[in-house]
Amino acid sequence: MATATVQNDCDFSPMKEKLKEHLTQTNEQLGLLLSSLDRDGSCLLHEFEQIMNRFSQIKATAAAFYLRCYLSPYTDSYLALSTGIQHLSERRHGALIVIERNDPTESFMQKGIPVGAMFTHSLLESIFYPGSPLHDGAVLIKGNQIISAAHVLPHSTLYSGEKKLGTRHRAAIGMSEQTDALVIVVSEETGRASFALDGTLYPLAVID
Repeated sequence: MATATVQNDCDFSPMKEKLKEHLTQTNEQLGLLLSSLDRDGSCLLHEFEQIMNRFSQIKATAAAFYLRCYLSPYTDSYLALSTGIQHLSERRHGALIVIERNDPTESFMQKGIPVGAMFTHSLLESIFYPGSPLHDGAVLIKGNQIISAAHVLPHSTLYSGEKKLGTRHRAAIGMSEQTDALVIVVSEETGRASFALDGTLYPLAVID
């Protein structure tokens, strides 16, 4: 399995600027906290909570930035994919999406149902619409095509993090442990989107 690397020409200026803005604001907030420590009787628990929330947003924004970096050499459909993920997330429609990169993926998943269609966000959303015959399982994307759907992925055997992680999330991590594929998961319980890469799950803020 290849280690994930960011392309040297990965330069998405609006996303970088948003990251810089978040980091600058957080740095300023940390400076204020340091000054507050010198004042007797000050309780900073609320400020700590705010900083933790800001760091969570920074992490999600960074994940969106690097997601695009990781995918741009392998598909031209990033914006359509981003739109589809956003819509699935807003509607809390659970989804599991495997984007093949360098490593072949078919031998690591149970055979699915052929689709063989150009990728569009509306097609992706229809596949994962609750009650759809194809919604239960993973979609496989290669390049700009949805190859197949309803795949069963291997669950992680190495992950030792959050015990309450759902079936889709464990499958996403498991697939990313076996190949260099990038696996996106949308929770039907919370609507939150994440992606798995190299056995690690990252929360995702979808940015156009």
